Amino acid sequence: MAKLIKMPEIAANATSAVIVQWSRKEGEAIKAGECLAEIETDKAVIEYDADSNGVLGKILAAAGQEVEVGAPIAVLFEEGETEVDIAALLAAAGVAAEPPPGAGTTASATVSASSATTTGAAEPEREPDAAASGRIFASPLARRLAQERGLALAGMTGSGPHGRIVRRDVEAAAQAAPATAAAAAIAAAGSDATPPAIPSASAPQGSAAFTDIPHSGMRRTIARRLSESKASIPHFYLSTDCRMDRLLALRAEINAAGTRKISVNDFIVKAVAAALQSVPDMNVSWTEAALRKYQQADISVAVSTEGGLITPVVRNAGGKTLSAISREIVDLAARARSGALAPNEYQGGSFTVSNLGMFGVREFSAIINPPQAAILAVGATLSQPVVVDGQLAVAQVMKVTLSVDHRAVDGALAAQWLAVFQRCIENPLSALI
Repeated sequence: MAKLIKMPEIAANATSAVIVQWSRKEGEAIKAGECLAEIETDKAVIEYDADSNGVLGKILAAAGQEVEVGAPIAVLFEEGETEVDIAALLAAAGVAAEPPPGAGTTASATVSASSATTTGAAEPEREPDAAASGRIFASPLARRLAQERGLALAGMTGSGPHGRIVRRDVEAAAQAAPATAAAAAIAAAGSDATPPAIPSASAPQGSAAFTDIPHSGMRRTIARRLSESKASIPHFYLSTDCRMDRLLALRAEINAAGTRKISVNDFIVKAVAAALQSVPDMNVSWTEAALRKYQQADISVAVSTEGGLITPVVRNAGGKTLSAISREIVDLAARARSGALAPNEYQGGSFTVSNLGMFGVREFSAIINPPQAAILAVGATLSQPVVVDGQLAVAQVMKVTLSVDHRAVDGALAAQWLAVFQRCIENPLSALI
């Protein structure tokens, strides 16, 4: 019999998502495992696959529509089924909703002879490459947002499937629009012209001009999660200095001999995993019912994107070689910046590494990434005076700060873990063996 297809919780704690496009039309057959629709979360565009064979009998949520998680989005008919009382189906599922306008009380599925005899034979319409056809492909939501903000789609570069312009592309263009308009006006007026004022919202007399940039879904999610983390998790912090001379020498030797360049961050991820293996009581998270202890070191690596921070996960980092970790981080970071990560690739880590040392930051304290119990903030490696055997010398030193959830980990245990991490960094071969 027919069944409702509901909006899945593609991302953890998500309350809604946007349907970018349907991959099947009403009346077309589909097999289990085939893409039914593309759904946009606050972090990526995800292909949602059908979980059973059937025919897409009725679409209840149009492309571009934002739908709450658990709300019905379509009706899947069984093969050979032609009419379904959708209102009764919704009522039986306890959904307080009316069929969409024009749907009536029943819906019919008209299936071609070929697709009726061979399930899934109908192929979805695929959009050609935008650059090749000269057409502009954009999701309905992106078109609506662009129209509301007075932006032209023609100048945007799409980051969605097949170069399709999606919500994040419009939001990025909206942020860049004031500066672009100002630069264009200066160029048109000549180099000696006075720069025009950037458009701003109305402000009280005497206050500074400003421009309101609408929050993206990703930025709202980051704000909510970090506010919850800082308000509900009792943070405490431990810092230490790590001598980097041996690690930098080993890295130079590896990079000189190998075909793949290893970064300092790759060593740090490996050392974090090794320290978690050595002190397994640190590899935990707090739940209201129990202390959850993880069996492997799944290291989340903070990656900065145009829309905000995302933390793809290197699974079982303790069981991987340095080159495998390096290759995986490069791939995950590239796909994070293009919005192409699957939810399982940025959810479920047991510990996070946030490295701002590459930007020259000496030290900082990071906010814990819930539900994890710890995050390591990594500063820059700098030349500093040190005392060696009673003599003053110069060494390469990196300062790290560990933020810890005091509900799950006590100070002595965190200090023990940090000491092991320091030894792994200062004697890098010990972390690789």
